[in-house]
Amino acid sequence: MTAPSQDPAAVTAPTPGAPGLAAASDAGVDALAKAYKPYRLLAYVVGCVLIVLVLIAVPLKYAAGVPQLVQIVGPLHGVLYIVYLLATFNLATKAKFSPLRTILVMLAGTVPFVSFVAERSVTRELLPRLTGAVTTR
Repeated sequence: MTAPSQDPAAVTAPTPGAPGLAAASDAGVDALAKAYKPYRLLAYVVGCVLIVLVLIAVPLKYAAGVPQLVQIVGPLHGVLYIVYLLATFNLATKAKFSPLRTILVMLAGTVPFVSFVAERSVTRELLPRLTGAVTTR
């Protein structure tokens, strides 16, 4: 039998700088990166579809009497917005956003152009964490 100080099972916590600590950190960054990519894509897609809906389809419906585009783009935006909500919630939980920040980013898909602003804000916050860079402010 080995002495307690030599027993590998006796070591319970990794020391700072140990490979186990780096692996746990890398796993968190990988999970964050996997949540960030779909969020970013959906923020742009939902934003573009909403712009088409509000600036093209709705005016065509009421000014020209052509409701077909609203009938297509409206439900498309609805489905994409639900997927956007799921992607945003997934990212918010991994990035540890506050509840208020999470709700504001989720609501960004309902106002034209705001999803682009929210995406830039989220990117500005998460990019240093994703790349491992240290920002000086």
